Order: sequence, then C-alpha cells, then structure tokens
Amino acid sequence: MKLLSIAVPCYNSEPYMRKCIESLLTGGEDVEIIIVDDGSARDRTAEIADEYAARFPSIVQVIHKENGGHGSAVNAGIAAASGLYFKVVDSDDWVKQEAYRQVLDTLRLLAGGDKALDMLICNYVYEKEGEKRKKVIHYRRTLPQDTLFTWDDCHHFLKGHYILMHSVIFRTRLLKECGLKLPEHTFYVDNLYVFEPLPYVQNLYYLDVNFYRYFIGRDDQSVNEEVMISRIDQQLLVNRLMIDYLVERKGELIKNKRRYQYMRNYLEIITTISSVLLIRAGTQEALEKKQELWKYLKSKDRRLFAWMRSGIMGGTMNLPGRGGREISVRAYQICQKIFKFN
Repeated sequence: MKLLSIAVPCYNSEPYMRKCIESLLTGGEDVEIIIVDDGSARDRTAEIADEYAARFPSIVQVIHKENGGHGSAVNAGIAAASGLYFKVVDSDDWVKQEAYRQVLDTLRLLAGGDKALDMLICNYVYEKEGEKRKKVIHYRRTLPQDTLFTWDDCHHFLKGHYILMHSVIFRTRLLKECGLKLPEHTFYVDNLYVFEPLPYVQNLYYLDVNFYRYFIGRDDQSVNEEVMISRIDQQLLVNRLMIDYLVERKGELIKNKRRYQYMRNYLEIITTISSVLLIRAGTQEALEKKQELWKYLKSKDRRLFAWMRSGIMGGTMNLPGRGGREISVRAYQICQKIFKFN
C-alpha cells in the first residue's frame, strides 16, 4: 500500500501541469499520483498525462473521463486512491520539495501509531502573480504543533485562516466511508471537500511547514472576482449545500462545541463572500439573489440566521441602500488586502 495518494484534476492544463507533476514525483515510491484528465479537448493534457504514466508506471496512473468539473475529478481520484492518506493538488499549483519530505516522514511516523490520524494540516503559500512577497497562511496561533490533538485542543481560528483544500491531507478511508460526493459541473466545491468530512475527523496533526504553493493570478482562474461573479449560481449552490449540511447534522455536531463553532464560522465566511459578490454584480437580479440566500438560511435555522445576521460580517453585508452596499464592498476590499485572497 502506498503512503499517500495525490489526485491532480486536469482540464486543458498543458501550460502548467508539468511543473505540478514534477514537484509531486520527488515523493518517490511512497506516493501514488493520480492524474485525472477531466475531458480535456483543446490541448495535450491527455497526452502529457499518458507520457508520465509510461515513464513512471509504479507511481503515476491516469484516469481519462468525460468532463464533469473539478468535483467530479476529485470524486474519481478518491475512488481510485489506494494510499493510506489522500490529497488534492490542482494542476496549476505545486509543492515544495523539502516540506514534502517532512510531510511524508510525518505520515510514515503517524501511520504506525495507536491512534489513527484523520487529518494532517500544513501551511500553504499564495504564489500571487506579480507579487514578490508571498503570503503564508499558517496555523501557529490556532493549532498545537507536532502532536496528535482533537478539536477540543484548538484555539480560535483567525479570519482568513480557515482550513482549505490546500492545507489538508485526509485519511483515505475516512473520505470513502463518510460518503463524500462532490457535485459535478460545479466550481467552488473545494469548500465542501474541507467541510463535509469534519464530523468524522477525530485526531488531527499540524505540521508547520510551507508545503502547498497556491498559484493565483490567471485571468481565467476560478477565484478571479469577475469569473466568480459570472459563476455566482454555482457559488450559491455550494453555499446552500453547506447550510443544509450544517443544519441537518446540528444535533450531532453541537456535541463538540469547538468543531461546531469552527464549521459555523466557516459557513459565515462563505455566506459573506456570496453576499459581497452579489453586491459587486450590481444588478437588481443579483440583489434579489442575495436576499433569497439569507431567506433560505432563515428558513433552515432561525437561530443560526440570527447569529449570523447580527454579527459584524452579516450586518455589514446587509446594510440598506446604495450607500450601505458601498460600505459592504469597501469592507470586503480591505479584507482582500489583509488576507490576499481573490
């Protein structure tokens, strides 16, 4: 059995996928690299994937499938994974070799322990186009270091420092057994990927290394603000699915206060992003969709709605009139500068 399976979803990724794959190959025989060609048609993605599988048959396998979107590619990667642990690395991102070795050493050490490691967390770095100073997202003030811990041992998560897909490595069997199935033909499902497995995560470990390099800055990138606005219905679908998931499992989740608070706060961030994007769209239809989103939350859980609506972010996103909306956008822009997202 391999130690770590890494899924690399690819869709017309020819310009950058080699850098990603080459960085992953430095893990050697402990790693299984699953390149998922998600119906690429306009370039040599499929050919490049097959080339690596031929060159490294004991490390690389390729899945060619009809286009189903990022979530569908991740689903295929999970289904095919045979490693003890599982990670997703997007085809325009890469990993740092020294940190990679430390990650593998840590997984190898913990794999033989008395308690099963459910989720390993590392730092990630924004490789933002045109910026020399790189923003590192770390968890030093939030999570215990170099030891197994539970949710009860976590401190308060700072705004902008939530656990993203870039941060995590899950135990593969946990992902399979929790029934995670991401929506197809939908962007922004990475938020579901790091949300829905959390009720099944008992033991965590934080390794303070800058492992994942998250490239951001392409005009066509899914997190580009204009692109997000054009795909706002997909963002709203993910947002509603997160609301449903938290509300439907609330009775179970509140048994662990720290974990429930984390998931509730993460939902608050996603709802804030949805709201400000709808405000930025600037149309009457978009403003009506924002109102509908908050009505949906209220219909699902009045107490959760009241908590979120009365908070700083919820209040700021729902200020009345054009002047209120301008304040909402300005507050969001300040957060962008501080946390370097989008």
